[in-house]
Amino acid sequence: QLQASGGGLVQAGGSLRPSCAASGRTFSIYRMGWFRRAPGKERAFVATISASSDSTYYADSVKGRFTISRDNAKNTLYLQMNSLKPEDTAVYFCAARFGDDGLNAIPGAYRYWGQGTQVTVSS
Repeated sequence: QLQASGGGLVQAGGSLRPSCAASGRTFSIYRMGWFRRAPGKERAFVATISASSDSTYYADSVKGRFTISRDNAKNTLYLQMNSLKPEDTAVYFCAARFGDDGLNAIPGAYRYWGQGTQVTVSS
């Protein structure tokens, strides 16, 4: 089970750090990802990190501004979001999957999902 939190309301240029707490003892074997759904749009890939944190991958729209990380000892995933823009406004979801292939940016490849946390960036 995944529980996302840490969203909120911030002005453009500000920062937020949502987190995702996982229950169970197998967090460390999953590749994790963050996705977002903006109003009126489909769920979109944001970032992903391998089980051992040795590889990360970002959507072009957030590259250089967002950083995904994880702490396997705490069963927690993070998304450091800096230089936020109004277009980053969305519900952010964490997700988990087995495997490590070309499907890492595809929502359908992820088996487990958190409930989402709202991020709102005002201009």
